[in-house]
Amino acid sequence: MNQINRRKFLALGTLVGAGLSVPSFAIPHTFSVAERKFRISLHPFAIGVKSDQKKLLEQAVNHSFEAVIPIPDQIKKMDATALESLLGKMQEKGLTWDAAGLPVEFRKDNATFLEGMKELPGIAKALQSANVTRMNTWIMPSHDELTYSQNFEQHKQRLREVAKVLHAHNIRLGLEYVGTKTLKIRNRYPFVGTMKEMLELVDAIDVKGVGLQLDSFHWYCSKETVDDIKGLKNEQVVTCDLNDATAGRSVEEQIDGERQLPGDSGLIDLKGFVGGLIDIGYDGPVRAEPFNRALNEMEDDKALAATSKAMWRTVNLV
Repeated sequence: MNQINRRKFLALGTLVGAGLSVPSFAIPHTFSVAERKFRISLHPFAIGVKSDQKKLLEQAVNHSFEAVIPIPDQIKKMDATALESLLGKMQEKGLTWDAAGLPVEFRKDNATFLEGMKELPGIAKALQSANVTRMNTWIMPSHDELTYSQNFEQHKQRLREVAKVLHAHNIRLGLEYVGTKTLKIRNRYPFVGTMKEMLELVDAIDVKGVGLQLDSFHWYCSKETVDDIKGLKNEQVVTCDLNDATAGRSVEEQIDGERQLPGDSGLIDLKGFVGGLIDIGYDGPVRAEPFNRALNEMEDDKALAATSKAMWRTVNLV
C-alpha cells in the first residue's frame, strides 16, 4: 500500500483486544440513498484484510460496500487495457472511488520530503487517468523540536507544494486532525489537533481543493459538536472515517491506535455525526479505520462482514 501508515509511524503498542460481534453476512441496507450523498467505502488494510486493487471489487460487492480505496502504486503499474477493464468492472458493479493515501512523507527531514515529491507527479497522473479525485493524509498533533508556529509554517509550505501538484491533476487533498490528548502530549510541543486549527492550516495553504478528512473518533476526542459539522460546507470535507471510542476510558484517555468499529461501544454520537454529514450534503466516501487488534486477527470474510454490518448500522441511525 503506497501511503504513510500512522500505526507504523507511531510504533504503537498492543491494540485493543476486546471481542467483536461478528455477523454471518452483511446486513441489508435500508437507508435511503436519496437521503444521503456519501458512499460507504471499503478500506481493507485499515481492518486487517488482505487485498489488491482487483480483488477489492469482489470483496466490496460481496459485503455491500459502495466504494473502494485506490491503491496508487498498483494503479500506476496498470497499462491502458488493464485500467479500462478495472474501471469497466467498477461501473458495472456500481462502485466509486474513495480517497487515495498520500505517498509523500512530509513529517520528517527536507531530503525525505523532496524525495517523495519527485514521485508525486507520476502518481497523480496515474490516479487522474483512473478518475480518482481525492487523496488524504494525517497530521501529527505534536512535535519534539518544532514549536507550534514553526511546525505550522513547515506544514503550510510543504503541503502547499503537494496540493499544487494534486490540483494540477484534479485531485483534492483532505487533511486529518488527530484529536487524542495522549498524542498531543506525547512530544514537547502540541500542534494542530482540532477542526478549527485544521481549517486555519487549510486557509494558510491556500490551494483550491484542500480540505478536511473528518474522523468521528477525533471529532469526539476534540470535544467537538454536531454544530461544528453543520458549520462546514460539503466542499470543505474531502473524506471521512467512522469509528467508535473504547469503553472504560475517558475522552482524555483514548488512544489513537485502539478504537472500535462504529457503534460497538456507543460512546460517540454517531447519529449526530452522520446527521451532520447529511445536513451539509457531504458527497464523499465514509469508511472504517478502527485500528483494532481483534478485528485484524479475524479471517478476512468475517472482518469484512463485521465492518459492513457496523457501517450500515451506523448510517441507518438517521
